[in-house]
Amino acid sequence: MHSRPGRGMPEIMNALNTEPTVPTPAPAPPEAQDQRPLAGVLWMLGSGLCFVAMTAGVKYLGPSIPAAQSAFLRYALGLVYVLPVLGLIRRTQLEPAIWRAFGWRGVAHTLAVMLWFYAMTRIPLAEVSAMSYMNPIWISIGAALFLGETLRLRRIVAIAVAILGALVILRPGLRELNTGHVAMLGTSVLFAISYLMAKRLSGRAPASVIVGMMSLTVTVGLAPFAVAVWEPVTLWQIGVLFLIATAATAAHYMMTYAFVAAPITVTQPVTALQLVWSVTLGALFFAEPVDLWVVAGGVMVVSAVIFIALREHQLRRGAKGGTVAA
Repeated sequence: MHSRPGRGMPEIMNALNTEPTVPTPAPAPPEAQDQRPLAGVLWMLGSGLCFVAMTAGVKYLGPSIPAAQSAFLRYALGLVYVLPVLGLIRRTQLEPAIWRAFGWRGVAHTLAVMLWFYAMTRIPLAEVSAMSYMNPIWISIGAALFLGETLRLRRIVAIAVAILGALVILRPGLRELNTGHVAMLGTSVLFAISYLMAKRLSGRAPASVIVGMMSLTVTVGLAPFAVAVWEPVTLWQIGVLFLIATAATAAHYMMTYAFVAAPITVTQPVTALQLVWSVTLGALFFAEPVDLWVVAGGVMVVSAVIFIALREHQLRRGAKGGTVAA
């Protein structure tokens, strides 16, 4: 579709703040949820294991493949899971602003993925896992700044605790920080931008189109960076990257099933186990010493994220019931 030149991200976000141009699917009735808490926990456990397996796979490859090339191959190989929605993407009729938003989201996600792959080769698994929990914190801040959402006192306190936890992990001035730590901070901010845009796109385009367009735009965005640093790869490395792509896809599907099967009050606390698994994998398979400061800071960040998620769920239920807590 044709679009006017010269429109940047601020105008895109303003356009996305208008009413949806495609019908929003009706939410599942309350009785369809809260019925299978054990299933929700198991799906979230599986999702967490897949996310950790994906991270371990990237860590295993290490610097043997340039970060941009590894990221590109992961997304290119993962396109096999996007093929079923290509026809739907072609048939979908959306406003030009929505297509431009897909492009801007692809830019943010592309940079985030490259930085994440780079960070994985520079800092321990536990630090990557702990710092990745900052994504929802930046999302909360961004939603308040750009989407007009209200930050209540309890959420502000939780955000402050999470930021303090990040400082405990990094300990600036008390230890030497490397480029991997900086890359991971950039990763969390850029992922937050990507997820904020996804939030605004939801209801304006089918979910499968949003996911498919992200995969396509990130693959295209990574291609020139990968070509610039391309090095020969073995079939074994390609196989590992395909497994990484498969684990990532499975993780997202399992997370979706978990949210359908049980309320967030049941599923969200399970995500804290990812930090435990990351610390264990790092110690057992990558000879990474267990840093109690990283564990302590990670617990602070994870606790804050879980509190925000549970509080948000409570407020939504209160709103549906006609009462909203302060």
